[in-house]
Amino acid sequence: MTFGFIEAEKARFPISRMCHVLDVSQSGFFAWQERPACHRQQQDMVYLAHIRTAFALSNGTYGSPRMHRDLVDEGHEIGRHRTARLMRENQLIARQKRRFKRTTDSEHAWPVAPNLVAQDFTADGPDRKWGADISYISTSPSFSTSSRAASSAGPQVTA
Repeated sequence: MTFGFIEAEKARFPISRMCHVLDVSQSGFFAWQERPACHRQQQDMVYLAHIRTAFALSNGTYGSPRMHRDLVDEGHEIGRHRTARLMRENQLIARQKRRFKRTTDSEHAWPVAPNLVAQDFTADGPDRKWGADISYISTSPSFSTSSRAASSAGPQVTA
């Protein structure tokens, strides 16, 4: 951990000063740099490659439990906590698929107003034809609405 900090900060501070302040030897730091990664780190890199591939194929929707099941099904011997740690350390955060919310009920029992405009939006003069629209805007807990009314004289926006 100490050597990793020195490695990350060596562009900003001299290595000799950081080794002195952190009470480690310079030779130990340079030996750490040259030392190959241990078996667990090598396995982590292999697993991380598989995790990144599966995460991309799932469009970022697989969390660690599902990712763990996927890796075990492929034949990898990896624990669920290790999978979660690798995903957490590499900011692979699953996002939920948005559920479809139907906002229009076409099969209601109320009367439907007749279509008097019939897609002809030209008017003889101002205030002859009006149109309106209601838009549903998704917010966290519920929906908000925005409405707009327009006439041949000009648009007016209401909330």
